[in-house]
Amino acid sequence: MNLILLNASDFISESCVQFEGARLAHIQNVHGSKIGDTVRVGQLDGLIGLGTITELGQHKLTLEVSFDQKPPAKLPLTIILALPRPKMIRRIFRTVAELGVERLCVINSYRVEKSFWQSPALDEHNVHQYLIEGLQQAKDTALPQVSFHKRFKPFVEDELPGIIEGSQALLAHPSLGESCPHQLNRPITLAIGPEGGFIPYEVEKLQAVGFEGIHLGKRILKVENALTTLTAKLYS
Repeated sequence: MNLILLNASDFISESCVQFEGARLAHIQNVHGSKIGDTVRVGQLDGLIGLGTITELGQHKLTLEVSFDQKPPAKLPLTIILALPRPKMIRRIFRTVAELGVERLCVINSYRVEKSFWQSPALDEHNVHQYLIEGLQQAKDTALPQVSFHKRFKPFVEDELPGIIEGSQALLAHPSLGESCPHQLNRPITLAIGPEGGFIPYEVEKLQAVGFEGIHLGKRILKVENALTTLTAKLYS
């Protein structure tokens, strides 16, 4: 953790917080902190500042906190992502938060196995925790917006046109369109398919609502690597 994120429930007064669990263990075992030391803290969806340790025990930590910095700006990026394999969900969601993606829409696709939607990894608590881990790594406090859409066609036809409005809609798909552009630094909606890519019907539906095809060359990357590479190319 490069930042200890604080929830509203952690505050016992306006400038004092108490917590236990994983954050306490991290400060004790990784930071090796002691009473009087300071740690970087942030209010969830709020400001960043410093916390001074005033009480440190096996089961509880108390900090005096103050906040004076804004979190890093979000990228003006919405990612439309076919539901990944369950074992990759934690890593990908963490990455989305680390990169500063503003919005993530997780969708169904022909090549997404139905059983994936039943994975415990999609439990609301787990998803929240994956995002928190990414924010703490990146020293950010602002959660990305995340939504789930289990029906491809209704989402693309009824919801996606409103989502892409005011942005450049790009569809990452092997051998489709032009090579990924560099440093656009403007609002973008980026669609990324599952392992194996979107099927032709899905590609056609996305193009019909305004998506332009882009690719990363001859190499076929795994979803998590494609997401990171595309984001790094699109934004400076």
